[in-house]
Amino acid sequence: MNDLFTGTGIAHTVLLFGIVIAVGLYLGRFKFKGVSIGSTWILFIGIILSHFGFRANPTALAFMKDFGLILFVFSIGLQVGPGFFHSFLKGGVKLNMLAVALVLLAVLTTYVISIVSGESLTTLVGVMSGAVTNTPGLGAAQQTLSDGLMAQGVPAAAAAAESSSLASAYAVAYPVGVLGVLFMVILFKAIFRIDLNKERTELEKDDAVADTARRMHCEVRNPAVFGKTLKEVVKEMSSGEKFVVSRILHDGVISVPGPDTVFHEGDRLLIVTSNNDVDQIRIIFGEEVPMHVDDWRKMDATMVTRRLVITKSKINGRKLAELGIRRNYNVSVTRVIRAGVELVARPGLILQMGDALKVVGDEEEINLVAKMVGNKPADLDHPNLIPIFLGIAVGVIFGSMPIHFPGIPQPVKLGLAGGPLIIAILLGHFGPRYKITTYTTHSANMMIREIGISFFMAAVGLGAGETFVSSIVNGGYWWILYGALITLVPVIIMMLVSRLVFKLNFYQICGLISGGSTNPPVLAFAQSAYGTDYTSVNYATVYPLTMFMRVLVAQLLVLMAL
Repeated sequence: MNDLFTGTGIAHTVLLFGIVIAVGLYLGRFKFKGVSIGSTWILFIGIILSHFGFRANPTALAFMKDFGLILFVFSIGLQVGPGFFHSFLKGGVKLNMLAVALVLLAVLTTYVISIVSGESLTTLVGVMSGAVTNTPGLGAAQQTLSDGLMAQGVPAAAAAAESSSLASAYAVAYPVGVLGVLFMVILFKAIFRIDLNKERTELEKDDAVADTARRMHCEVRNPAVFGKTLKEVVKEMSSGEKFVVSRILHDGVISVPGPDTVFHEGDRLLIVTSNNDVDQIRIIFGEEVPMHVDDWRKMDATMVTRRLVITKSKINGRKLAELGIRRNYNVSVTRVIRAGVELVARPGLILQMGDALKVVGDEEEINLVAKMVGNKPADLDHPNLIPIFLGIAVGVIFGSMPIHFPGIPQPVKLGLAGGPLIIAILLGHFGPRYKITTYTTHSANMMIREIGISFFMAAVGLGAGETFVSSIVNGGYWWILYGALITLVPVIIMMLVSRLVFKLNFYQICGLISGGSTNPPVLAFAQSAYGTDYTSVNYATVYPLTMFMRVLVAQLLVLMAL
């Protein structure tokens, strides 16, 4: 039993991880003035126990750190993958460029501090990773430093010890990274006298023209469509696939229109289209009439509306038109609901596992459609693990490929953080198009992510704790100041530029700064304190590119120092 509590065996290591993670997560539940550092407590508990002599098995420690990091970044990649490339459209390009500028400013600040203070650049990479709360960047920097030192002939044990010093600097600077950005958000709101209601109203006004589904009630008044079929109208009009005629009222009879349904003067149509195409639909058919969807239901009780969930893997990656739902079942798909967002049910829309189809038609026919798509939500609770582990394997291979940059002696590797992250993003975005099922429930994704970050944090803390206090005593207190500079200088500059030059909304700035700093605590604070999800939308827009940049620049700085 003594070996269980004081040894370095596998059983002792598992016990140590369990205690560190459990205590750390428990402390993470407590908030001070609405702010919590969450799972970062695991890091500090690991440092404390390691400082007082509790040691983990070195081999198991290295595995838990690397595998935990992989699980963490891979789950993030799967989540943000579907919207990653879309984020570069319109305002997303601007936000991502500002996020890149935020990253580069942090790099410049770090480099200047190294020159002025004489502090080791590799140590400052650890400080920078903590100051921007970027755990994968720390992991990538540690791996690059260890690989570089061993390539120079340094023994593996000495290389591992040197790379673990980055974790001490990271742990010292991390609280500054969280609290510093929170302070700046609060101060920025006060200085600019932000009116949250006004800011929210402006965003809602912008959303009104977004490409999301919108219901219309039109009366056919355009002579150009009299006597023409739906198929002919769609073929002739430039709007093409941009609208769905859900129901038609002709001579007091409601029906679900098919491709050969003929339009007559005075017909009333229930149309689903995007907000961007409302004016064009009015031109095609006629002006809107004062009706409500309940009016259609009252006039024809046999017509039912249901929500069907795609749970059959064979549907994944197929176009909506390929299912022939309207043609074969006389059922109209009016909207596709994906991750809480209602999309227009265009024939060319590629379907994914977990999509919900809003359908209208006869109940018996809808039941047949339900059988075709699955409509068994319980089936989604069973994760498809093959793409996940195959993706991790490909990501490790991809991350191990050397990338040569002129002037840098050592080739850059995306490593165990960058490689799986990029592969996960590509899988999340392109997987459904190639019939690869990557769907996981939100709870399953969060479970993988939390387990991964908990393993990683515990391993980093247990590895760094042995020398943590001595690092502070021997001059590490300067790391707090350096961390504050690396955190605040880029954030202050980018907040001012975003507001005064690019005229960004306050919620957009909160999302940009929290995502650009890869700072989940700030995101959680902004959502709870300012009461909106707009911040998270912008956070998700800049997060993937920012994560990639943080991982890349951390490695580049380490290679510059070698």
